[in-house]
Amino acid sequence: MSQEAAKLISTEPLTYKDPKGVTRTWESAERTTRPKNSDIDGVGIVAILEKETGPEIVLQKQYRPPVDKIVIELPAGLIDEGETAEQAAVRELKEETGYVAEALETSPIMFNDPGFCNTNLRMVHVTVDMNRPENQDLKPELEENEFIEGFLVRLADLWEECIKLEAEGYAIDARIANLAEGIEIAKKFKL
Repeated sequence: MSQEAAKLISTEPLTYKDPKGVTRTWESAERTTRPKNSDIDGVGIVAILEKETGPEIVLQKQYRPPVDKIVIELPAGLIDEGETAEQAAVRELKEETGYVAEALETSPIMFNDPGFCNTNLRMVHVTVDMNRPENQDLKPELEENEFIEGFLVRLADLWEECIKLEAEGYAIDARIANLAEGIEIAKKFKL
């Protein structure tokens, strides 16, 4: 595919000076979808439902052609023109899962794979009021090219669930794995 035919990404040659002053080149993949006046491409959404049996996190299964697997992911999406990270998170969660939420907290900018591309995001923590009628009978609003299956996992079991899902052939998104590993580290060191 030519650069001109690509709709979502481009590859860019970069020139920079290393710490010794040597001029070097690098190839970078870049999204072409970042809105003007936005410092991020998209959002990841941390939606944790408070339940009597313990908190559960909203995850989803989505086929990703670059890895040719169904990937276990957090809900996520791209920022629209004029949208804040918080607005995008609430919109994307509703579209992908049907949950209606409110944004609580937003992370610093995070880079997905800075040795390869400039793609970045903010993680937005949201609260989902399960007493709201619209959160009782979920109605995702998927785009015609989206095939997403949402599901819940007990937060305390996230690490074990990642191991189980990988053994079943799923790919695990790094954001989920990092969150799960962080929970395990917190348990181990009683943080």
